[in-house]
Amino acid sequence: MTKTALSLQGVTCTFVDRHDAQQRYTAVRDVTLAVAEGEFVSVVGPTGCGKSTLLNMAAGLLAPSTGSVQVFGEPLQGINRRAGYMFQAESLMPWRTALGNVMAGLEFRGVPEAEARAQAEGWLRRVGLGGNGHRYPHQMSGGMRKRASLAQTLALDPDIILMDEPFSALDIQTRQLMENEVLELWQAKKKAVLFITHDLDEAIAMSDRVVILSAGPASHPIGEFAIDMPRPRDVAEIKTTQRFVELHAAIWAQLRDEVLKGYAQQLQGAAA
Repeated sequence: MTKTALSLQGVTCTFVDRHDAQQRYTAVRDVTLAVAEGEFVSVVGPTGCGKSTLLNMAAGLLAPSTGSVQVFGEPLQGINRRAGYMFQAESLMPWRTALGNVMAGLEFRGVPEAEARAQAEGWLRRVGLGGNGHRYPHQMSGGMRKRASLAQTLALDPDIILMDEPFSALDIQTRQLMENEVLELWQAKKKAVLFITHDLDEAIAMSDRVVILSAGPASHPIGEFAIDMPRPRDVAEIKTTQRFVELHAAIWAQLRDEVLKGYAQQLQGAAA
């Protein structure tokens, strides 16, 4: 029987304005979401709908105002040490080489230097950066830095992988290469993945399940779709299939109005 790796149960996250305690903003409200072992789940929704807030609660970086987070059936207290987090923003330390960045987490965990180096070199090879471990972040392209960040995350062998729009800044060709590399690595290890993206095509092409969040504030799930397409997948090729087109149309039918609401809210905020 497949275990539930990550479970958010009725979580709500409300922020208090640091300048005015009477002003509160609820990012997400009453969200229940579970990710099983070996399952790849994507969350999509309009800008500002609280997708990253959910991920930060799953990582233990934010505590829910109400509700609970469980990791393999145990209440999460503090940082989720069974999860690896790949951020949208650059996360590499600029004073360390690619190899040094991948080694860092292993060294922090007490892995001896020689062993950490060997493991890091192995992961750099697996993400296509073999022979580039000596490069510093400023000497690498955007795609190379993302590969190094991926190796940095996976080197710790987390049971849960949290990804916050990790490829959004890449050009389309590099992005598709990275998406396929992630799927290949995931297929080999079958970790639980919670993936945040604005890109509906990306969510459908990569996932087992896609969850839709409403526009904020107080975002909540409004739909969920099983992605019943065979694996392994090539993200470019799968988009040409009839089933992909059908799923895209069905999900977009639910998502469209929320995107329009979110856009209208942004315009109102800009005009205020």
